[in-house]
Amino acid sequence: MDERHPRLRMLRPLRRRTDHTRRFRRGVYLLPSMLTMGNMFCGYACIVYAMRGDFATAAPFIGFAIVLDMLDGRVARMTGSTSEFGLEFDSLADVISFGIAPAILVFAWGLQPLGRIGWAAGFLFVAAAAVRLARFNIQTAVTDKRYFVGLPSPAAAAIPASTVFAYPEGFTSALHSTAVLAVMIVPALLMVSTIRFRSFKTFDLNVRRSYAVLLLVAVGLALLAAQPDLFLLVIAYTYLVSGLVAWTWSRLHRRPAGHDTHDAVHDDHQPVDAKITRNL
Repeated sequence: MDERHPRLRMLRPLRRRTDHTRRFRRGVYLLPSMLTMGNMFCGYACIVYAMRGDFATAAPFIGFAIVLDMLDGRVARMTGSTSEFGLEFDSLADVISFGIAPAILVFAWGLQPLGRIGWAAGFLFVAAAAVRLARFNIQTAVTDKRYFVGLPSPAAAAIPASTVFAYPEGFTSALHSTAVLAVMIVPALLMVSTIRFRSFKTFDLNVRRSYAVLLLVAVGLALLAAQPDLFLLVIAYTYLVSGLVAWTWSRLHRRPAGHDTHDAVHDDHQPVDAKITRNL
């Protein structure tokens, strides 16, 4: 049969190769979803340990969820396996890991003495995270990829997680718990704000960098190994403050609205030679 129809014999390996490619593509689409599932598991584990009162173990799970959330997006983009299902699944996992888990963690850690006020602060954080993720999903195609509009939910979750990790003893008095409200309310308000925070999605790892960047990474790893609680706390709060500083700087150096119009009208009355000279 193969000798009479050599074309059919030539097509058989191509059919097998196509089937193998399809199985490989299904595996590629599965890989980002597995990372997202790991992200959601870390959020669930944080809730379980927080309910037990083991805050030193619960807080790092949010950090693990942040790493997995960064990996699933980059893996999906690198392999070309982004899909509508992956985006929705990732958002649902983020609500658990970066909304519900930090709220329960901080409530059990320091807001419980405040009663209903602590409940309200925790719910405010959950609602802000859900609104932030929903707004991000509908504005992905129209926003500048170099910046996030509002504090990203993983960075917002890093604020309470790093705080609890640095001081896992918690608070038992209502007076001391009042200060914990800022750990929930400030990130929640920044998530739904229009303040821009720097995004690192456009950072290309394939581009050549100077040796100083590699040395800086080595210093960061050394600090993380020596003082992980202090290092993560500084990183989380530095990113939060960076957006506020950039916003304040842009507000202070913003030109008046009528200044450009006045210059344009003034230029219309100047000779052409004067315009060229001034532009030079």
